[in-house]
Amino acid sequence: MSSDFETELGKEAEMDVSAFRDADDRINPLWIERLRAFIEGHRAEDVAMVMEPLHTSDVGDVLEHLEHDERLALVRILGDKFDYSALTEVDESIRIELMEALPNAEIARGVANLDSDDAVAILEDLGKEDQNEILSALPTFERLSLKRSLDFPEKSAGRRMQTEFIAIPPFWTVGQMIDYLRAERDLPDEFFQIYVVDAGYKVLGTVPLDRVLRSQRAVKIESIMNTSLVLIEASEDQEEAARAFERYDLIEVGVVDDSGRLVGVLTIDDMVDVITEEADEDIKLLAGVGDEDLSDTTIDTVRSRVPWLVINLITAVLVSLVIGLFNGTIEHMVELAVLMPIVASMGGNAGAQTMTVTVRAIAMRELEGGRLRRLIRREMVVGFANGVIFAILIGIITWLRYGNEGLGAVIALAMITNLVVAGTAGILIPLTLNRLKADPAIASAVFVTTVTDVVGFFAFLGIAGLWFGLF
Repeated sequence: MSSDFETELGKEAEMDVSAFRDADDRINPLWIERLRAFIEGHRAEDVAMVMEPLHTSDVGDVLEHLEHDERLALVRILGDKFDYSALTEVDESIRIELMEALPNAEIARGVANLDSDDAVAILEDLGKEDQNEILSALPTFERLSLKRSLDFPEKSAGRRMQTEFIAIPPFWTVGQMIDYLRAERDLPDEFFQIYVVDAGYKVLGTVPLDRVLRSQRAVKIESIMNTSLVLIEASEDQEEAARAFERYDLIEVGVVDDSGRLVGVLTIDDMVDVITEEADEDIKLLAGVGDEDLSDTTIDTVRSRVPWLVINLITAVLVSLVIGLFNGTIEHMVELAVLMPIVASMGGNAGAQTMTVTVRAIAMRELEGGRLRRLIRREMVVGFANGVIFAILIGIITWLRYGNEGLGAVIALAMITNLVVAGTAGILIPLTLNRLKADPAIASAVFVTTVTDVVGFFAFLGIAGLWFGLF
């Protein structure tokens, strides 16, 4: 390394943590180069110095910027100073890559100091054998808590919850509770409310911290607790749990098992992650790219996308067969070959608009009661209205371009037909898939596109054949 570059790095080392990001809130490339130089030189104290001020999410960003060998070297150089919660902030592929490279004993040491929800997020990516080996190295209470969370279904509230919470009996006074909170060391680092439970750990009520601060020491807990409870079952899907947070403006909520016993809590920071993940997943599925990350390898990305491209190929062949039925019509009027993609393209875009609105409404549980009927009527009317507008527009353009008013009328009729069908298909296909217990975000786009293409070509070429007597 040149002495000039080392001098530059030395100057950078004296900068405060704000140098980590530039004015556009992107990671400063000089900062990354400085860290790489420290890692390459095995300068453990310098690595610890530049990493120590960073937030956990920033450490995750750093790991994603480094190459595989650099990530592993960084974790090993930091040793006990590496916060394993940073692994919850990186792409799944990077997390798995690091976990496979690190010995289980080191992972056990790292997760021992984490909140249970972060520990579960890390351990759930490992195989059962590795999980058991790591869990066996943990203290009994932590081991049992993590094992119970891992036993719940993937993407359930039980997997997301943290098992650290504060529960007290209803007959305590505010003063007793405050003394308990001050004296007890084994408490969550952060909490927003206290749970009032009976001897069987059934939730009787909750006490927000602001109410504690406003109450006298002699006041009984049962007289100030909230009895209007919102509780989440541990087996409930995490997306449903996130929806409860949105509906009731929650910050924290208790999680109960099948018998109604309090087993953990969900907090708003976890639910923000869930909302982000679910939205990200739906966007990817709509595009048919599967569950892939930017850090995935080329092979993994190809493997993820090929199945949907195969399905698209099959539907494209189906569309081509429909066009093949009208070879004679196209041969008699070459202009049809030029114009027919317009009808199919407009139908595809209109169908995609309706499909997107419908899939979102299904995901947000907004199609209850009369809303569904209103949405169906609205989208059919919208499809007809848009069809008329663009039929007039493209009909006039076609007439002026080719000097053939009949051809303008044909494409206008086909446009109206396809946009009405597109609006109808865009709502009925996702609804049908949802009724069949299939994720409407996965296959809706393929089916809607196929329907609009087939109907668009068939309507345009069929109407043209009838109009001009080409059959």
